[in-house]
Amino acid sequence: MTVPRTAPPSARTGATTATPAPPPRGRRGPVPTVVYAAVAALLTVSLRLVHIGRAGDLFIDEPIYRRLGESAAAGGFPRTDEGLFFLHPPGYFYLEAAWTKVVGEHADIIAGVHSSRVLNALLAGATAALLVLLVARVRSPAAGLVAGLVFAVDMFCIRQNDRVLLETGTMVWVLAGYLVLVGLARPDPPARPRARAVLAGLLLGLAVLTKDHAALITVLPMLAALVLGWGPPRRLVALATAATVLVYGVYVALVAGFGHFEAFWDAKAAGARRLLGVVQETGFNAEGTPSLAGRLLAELPAYGTTYLLLALTPVALVLLLRRKEPVYRLLALFHASAIVTLGYALGVGTLEEQALYLLFVPNLVALAVTVPMPSRLRPGLRLLACGALVALLAVPASVYARDRGAADDGFQRLRTYLLTHVPAGSGIVTVDGQRTRGVTNWTLRDTYRLGHWTTPEQRAVNGAAYVVVPWRVLEQGYGHSTLAEVQVLTAGLRPVFSFDGDMYGTLALYRLPSPVPGPSVLELAVPGTAVTGPLLPAPGPAGPVTNPAGATTGTSATEVGDAPR
Repeated sequence: MTVPRTAPPSARTGATTATPAPPPRGRRGPVPTVVYAAVAALLTVSLRLVHIGRAGDLFIDEPIYRRLGESAAAGGFPRTDEGLFFLHPPGYFYLEAAWTKVVGEHADIIAGVHSSRVLNALLAGATAALLVLLVARVRSPAAGLVAGLVFAVDMFCIRQNDRVLLETGTMVWVLAGYLVLVGLARPDPPARPRARAVLAGLLLGLAVLTKDHAALITVLPMLAALVLGWGPPRRLVALATAATVLVYGVYVALVAGFGHFEAFWDAKAAGARRLLGVVQETGFNAEGTPSLAGRLLAELPAYGTTYLLLALTPVALVLLLRRKEPVYRLLALFHASAIVTLGYALGVGTLEEQALYLLFVPNLVALAVTVPMPSRLRPGLRLLACGALVALLAVPASVYARDRGAADDGFQRLRTYLLTHVPAGSGIVTVDGQRTRGVTNWTLRDTYRLGHWTTPEQRAVNGAAYVVVPWRVLEQGYGHSTLAEVQVLTAGLRPVFSFDGDMYGTLALYRLPSPVPGPSVLELAVPGTAVTGPLLPAPGPAGPVTNPAGATTGTSATEVGDAPR
């Protein structure tokens, strides 16, 4: 008896099994998204590392944050010599501490700042990669690449990332958290959604642990998502929110456990008053400081494309709200929270330049996932859109190429000059730092005795032989002394060092007339505040000053004939 063969399933059902046809010879498959992310990250890091030490002078927060990172590396809560620092959470400072362990410490404060700038350049690269991945997950890899490239060349983002500020690190954690959250809002949720929700919450919690204000673009949109039912399922949003709060709660518990809650509360209360605008110590809304409109107008040639993208902020929000999918609704809440945050700061809160970064990046995400790509448009519009995209990348690139080579490192050159010509321990008058220590103090305090010695008697008692004047700080109303007071102090004096830069205008060092006879400089040194710099020979008579760091066209360290005022 012959047993008939069993036909394969395809034969029984009439279906045919077809093997996938190989791609035509010479044609490759689509480029993996991770390649686009790597390209955007590499370009971002490279542009920021070029002349990173001299492309922007020392910003006031940079030496402070560097000191806090060094303190965190030594162990315990970050602190300055004035005590524990709780105005901002410690997330970035511990990141700096880890970076210091990897690359080594720097005895010179400015060299330390430059090292931390390299860290921020790497964090900016991570931001670009996360932008590509986030936009690609919501829309397409091509749209993600465009977003990453725009971020890489944008001059405002470059300036923010080049400074040792908290916003760059904050945005890395924010984008990483939303990258996980949008996966939970898709129609096909990934495996283990609860674990992913916790991960998203932990990442967003690290953002808040880097800068408290990040709660306004992390916790606030998630609370709105819980109320409105937008984005991922409510149970996952609740889980992510709880994880975010838990991260910050652990930090507060540690502070209280070590007995520092009172100092923590005082610092946070002061920070809240600044955020709400009750106290206006800094920013464009502070009395006597430059107006926002004037600053925007002055910087229009360099940041025109940045302003254009920000002008499209309402358009991006409308386009997001027109989409009903949960993932777009989640990004709409993210974007709306950023708008509300900056809008409040613009109206009555403390509005500082770096706050704009926390709107620019969410706005870039919103535009990238909603604005039609050129390939989707009709031929006429396609040509126009391609031209606009090329301009969006080419204009800031040309500004970068023009400006990056111009040195703006006056404080580094000033410190080099002082260490070469002025003995450690000498008394130097500082005039910047309206309510706290200014950048001059943070830059030179490890080697010289510094003070706001405004009267001849104070200068005589303290043996003050020099005064450092960053003239633009006084012009903008941020000086401890007024512009008129410093003009009187320096009247008839020729600077022994002068540098013209973009940030501080003319940065000048003047040698003051000899004070009345009194105790020597070293006899006046206050116990417990000994300087650590080298004791060098006293300078000879003031004469022509050579550029200690190599003069560059348009920016130089020279002697000038008269005071700049």
